[in-house]
Order: sequence, then C-alpha cells, then structure tokens
Amino acid sequence: MPRPQRNINQDLYTRGGIITERDPDFCIVRLRMPAGMITPARMKGLGEIAARYGIENIHFTTRQTVEFPHVDPSKLDGLLSDLEANGTPLGAEREEVVNITACLGTRHCKFGIIDSVGLAEEIDKKFFGKELPVKVRIALSSCPNGCESERLNEIGITGIQRPIRDPGLCTGCGTCTHYCREKAIEVQDGIIVLSAAKCMECGFCIMPCPFHLISGSPPEYRITVGGHRGRHPKLGRHLVDVKSQEEVIRVVDKIIYWIYRQASTGLMLPEQLDELDFDDFRKSIVKMIEG
Repeated sequence: MPRPQRNINQDLYTRGGIITERDPDFCIVRLRMPAGMITPARMKGLGEIAARYGIENIHFTTRQTVEFPHVDPSKLDGLLSDLEANGTPLGAEREEVVNITACLGTRHCKFGIIDSVGLAEEIDKKFFGKELPVKVRIALSSCPNGCESERLNEIGITGIQRPIRDPGLCTGCGTCTHYCREKAIEVQDGIIVLSAAKCMECGFCIMPCPFHLISGSPPEYRITVGGHRGRHPKLGRHLVDVKSQEEVIRVVDKIIYWIYRQASTGLMLPEQLDELDFDDFRKSIVKMIEG
C-alpha cells in the first residue's frame, strides 16, 4: 500500500544535521553538543521532545552528540524549533566543521593538563558549521592518554606538560619510575635519569613525587593535522606546540582558512595532505600564524 503524501520542507535537507535513513521516507536528526556536555534540564527536555514527536529511541553517537532516528520529515519544522528552544540545536554532518569533541579535562580528570571542555566550547563558537570543501572533525584530549582519539581527527589538540626535576634535591627514591608508562625514567647510581626521547610529556610522574621535588612546565597544546578514523584509520601529524588557548584558536583558524582556500572536494583531508610536502604545509601555516 502506498504511503500517504506528506508536506515536507525539502530545504531542510540542505542542512547537515539531517540525514536520510535507510528507509528514505524517514530521516535522522543529529544535534549540536560541543564536548558532549548537556545539563540535566536540557537532557530532560530532549526526552520530552522525543516523546512529543513519537521518537522511540535516542542515539548517543561516538562523536559525543545525540541523534533522533526515524523522524517523520513532515514534522521537522516543529521539531527543529523545539530543539533550538531547548538549547540543543541541529548539528552538522556534511562538508563543514562538525561537533567538537573533548574529554572532561582539568575540570574533573586527575590526569588532566588543559581545560579541554572550555577550549572545545570556544572552538565551537568560532568554527562550528563553517562550510568547507571537506568535512573537518576537531577533537581535544587533556593529556597524551588520548581518550578522545584526537590524533584520529582532521585537527587534534592534546594537552602536554614536561616534568622538571631539581637534581640537587632529588633523593633518587624511584617513586616516579613506577608511574611512568613509557619507562622513560630510570634510577642510575642513585640518580633519576629522564629519557627525553621516550617521554610523552604526560605529567604523570609529577604528582606522585613524595617529596614534591618534581614540578611541571606550564601546560602546552600539541596540535596535529590530517588524522582520520573511517575505513582507513590514519594518525594526524604533529604541526606545532603552542602555549595558550588563544594561540590554539589562532592556529585552528589558519588551518581552516588553508582548507577553505586550498583543499579540494571529493577527497578526504588526510589524503590531500599525503599529496603535499608536509614540511611545506607546516611552514605555510606557521608563516600565517607569525604573520
């Protein structure tokens, strides 16, 4: 039996957060939720909106956002209006900057080095939904544990911190060696020796020092470019380290400007970077930053 005709606003399908389902008579609505953070009131609101529009299940995605599956497209206008009023507006999916993801960072995690949530929110305000030749995912991890797999994104930001020891006061007790997951610290003849080549600059060895003789350098932000999940995962390459959130925003701005001006459609960003001399790409971004 043919399905009844429905009054559908086709213009809404130009917006990236609306995805045609396997059954083309229905769609998925993806929401904008920077860093995956949502208040209890807004979460309650999502449940009420879903029930109002006959949505039986809500899907939590790998990119820290929420999807409403099996939505009747004729109800999109009202649904999107209600979602906007709830503070959980339509997200992005196409050739644009999509939902910014982040770990909990220094707000809650004992391993955190940077405020990844706060920085993700600032990046979201400036760049979310910007139309580009390719899709751009941005992810942040507050430390090199990489809980957000940030290096598997087109733009990754990792918090780092270098340990600083006072060799004149260090007793060589070796406590820090037990906390170093990279085996970058050894006790040699009663003296602590750090292998800079092995150190991931995670800062895990700083807090355990029983005599508080290990301090850390000011937190920094390591930015990688060209990572990708998908069917052919690829780690992003180290672009630059910077010392402040403002510098991070500036670097991300220059990367996105380069993508807007130089990238082509039809080919993922990592594949396009493979065709370039990455050192030349890095120099061009650094030149724009310094300019």
